[in-house]
Amino acid sequence: MNPRNEKNRVVSASVIIRIVIWIALLPGGAVLGLWWDLSLFKSYLFSPLFHFATFIPGLVLLRMVFRVSRSTGRILARYGRDGELLRLETNRLVTQGPYGCMRHPMHFGLLFFPLAFALLIGSPSFILFIVPMEMLFMLVMIRLVEEPEAVKKFGADYLTYRQRVPMFNLRLSCLKTLLTDDIKPSH
Repeated sequence: MNPRNEKNRVVSASVIIRIVIWIALLPGGAVLGLWWDLSLFKSYLFSPLFHFATFIPGLVLLRMVFRVSRSTGRILARYGRDGELLRLETNRLVTQGPYGCMRHPMHFGLLFFPLAFALLIGSPSFILFIVPMEMLFMLVMIRLVEEPEAVKKFGADYLTYRQRVPMFNLRLSCLKTLLTDDIKPSH
C-alpha cells in the first residue's frame, strides 16, 4: 500500500471488518427474529404490554453497554497507544482499570448489545434464539481472532497476562470497574 494512503486512513481494514460484522448481527438478527415471531410469537409481537416490558430493560442494558464501551475505549486510548496510530488501534498492552481483572472488558460489554437491541424491538425470537447464537459467535471470534492477534502483537507479555487474567470476570469488584471512568492502576 502506498505510504501516503496509509497515513490518510482513519482506521485499519481489520477494524472496519469487525465493525461491519458486529453491526450486521443486529439488523440480521432483528429481521430473522421478527420473521420467526410472525409464526411463533405473533401475540407477543403485537402486544404493547410485552413491548413496554422489554423496552425499559433494553434501554437500561443499552446504556450499560455504551458506558462500558466508552470507559474501556478511553482506557485503551489513554494507555494503549504510543505514537501516531490509526484510530481504534493500540500498540501497548493495557492492564489498567477493568483490563487488570479481565482481558476483554469491552467485548464483555458488547456481548450484551444484541440482547439490548432485541429487548428494545421486543422480538421474542431474537431474545430467545438469536441472541444466544450471536453471543456464541462473538465468543468464538474473540477466542479465534482477537486472542491470536493479541499474542502476535504483544508476544510473551500477553501470554503472561493471559495466564494471570481471565478472559471475563464476574466478580462484583471487577464488574464495578466496567462502569466507571476512574482508572486505578493494576497490580
